Amino acid sequence: MQVLAVVPARGGSAAIPRKNLAEVGGKPLLQWAVESALGGARVSRVIVSTDDEEIARLAQRLGAEVPFLRPAALAASDTPMLPVLQSLAVELRVREGYQPDVIVLLQPTSPLRRASHIDEALELLAATGADSVVSVVPIPHQFVPGAALRLEAGRLRPYEPGPAATRRQDKPLLYARNGPAVLATRLDVIVAGSLYGDDSRPYVMDPHESVDVDTPFDLEVADWLLRRHR
Repeated sequence: MQVLAVVPARGGSAAIPRKNLAEVGGKPLLQWAVESALGGARVSRVIVSTDDEEIARLAQRLGAEVPFLRPAALAASDTPMLPVLQSLAVELRVREGYQPDVIVLLQPTSPLRRASHIDEALELLAATGADSVVSVVPIPHQFVPGAALRLEAGRLRPYEPGPAATRRQDKPLLYARNGPAVLATRLDVIVAGSLYGDDSRPYVMDPHESVDVDTPFDLEVADWLLRRHR
């Protein structure tokens, strides 16, 4: 199975300027992502998708490929990830005749992700025959819908109708995508117009591995965890 790891790292960022180059745990965010991808035993090739020359140079020094820069039209803050991957797949096919079986998307904003997470997600994809495998994290029990509250005329009311569960063990176990840190999808699913397909399976990660860096506070949390656990 040919697996292409794609690290998306555009140059712009709103909350954290030049976020993908921001240092955390002694390394730029981009480096954590590239190193985890290169360490994956099931990963065949690692490409960084960027519109930025500085990011491209760093990616190449780290051992990743940047065969071409991402078009500016696909590097805006509101650009969805699906067309980025579709465009990359088309360019690789046209330029090189290269078509992987699976694309595994690795966001630089998940620096606690390890190579073992990537390999285990890919193993699950192969074993199940699913369209995709996406990393998730359990939602803390106090944040599930049955425990949520809303304001009504200044008063707290249950978000969901009916009696609210107060004991943790009575609340449902729910999950949320953690970035996602890992998203492995078959190429034909992406070409058909979906990141996940109809059959998407969960790869569960621990909360401390699931920090998704979006704000300066997230950066501080990730830095503390990396220096403590690495």
